[in-house]
Amino acid sequence: MSELPSHTLWLTGLSGAGKTTLAHAVAERLNQVGRRCVVLDGDALRSGLNRDLGFDPRDRAENIRRTAEVARLMNDAGLVVVAALISPLRADRAAARAIIGAQRFREIHVSTPLAVCEAADVKGLYGRARRGELAQFTGVGAAYEAPEAPRLTIEPMRAGLEPAVQTLLALLEDPLP
Repeated sequence: MSELPSHTLWLTGLSGAGKTTLAHAVAERLNQVGRRCVVLDGDALRSGLNRDLGFDPRDRAENIRRTAEVARLMNDAGLVVVAALISPLRADRAAARAIIGAQRFREIHVSTPLAVCEAADVKGLYGRARRGELAQFTGVGAAYEAPEAPRLTIEPMRAGLEPAVQTLLALLEDPLP
C-alpha cells in the first residue's frame, strides 16, 4: 500500500450497524502495513473525553465537535483516523467536515436496516429504548438522518466484513474530487 494522506473516514449509521467492527478491522489492516491509524469510537469517547455529555441535540452536537477536533489534530500528526459514531444529524456531520477539512473528511454511510440492527443488538439498547428506558435513542426516539451524498455507502452485514474493509482501504487511496 502506498503512503496515504492523513484522512478521516467518518463512519455514520445506526447503533449496531457495524461501524465499530469495521473501523477496527480497517485500522488493524493499516497498522499491519505500517500506516499509523487510530479509531475514534463513539462509545469509547463517551466513557472518557465526552462522558459529561448526554444525548439531547446540543450535547450530541458537542460530542461530534469534540471528536472532529481530535480527528483534525490526529490528521495533522500524520495519522489516518477512522471515526465510528452514530452522528445522526446531517448538520453535525457537516460541522465535523468543516473542522477536519473537506479535503480530509470522507463520510461513509454504514447502511444497515433498523430491523437488522435491532435483531443483532447484543447490548439490549433497542429493547430498552422500546420500553421507554432510553429517551432519545437514535432510530427509536430520535431521528437518524442518512447522508444525502456520502462519499460511500457500505452494507457490511450484506457484503461481509472483508469486502467492506477492502472497499474502505481503496477509498483511502482515491483522491477527493
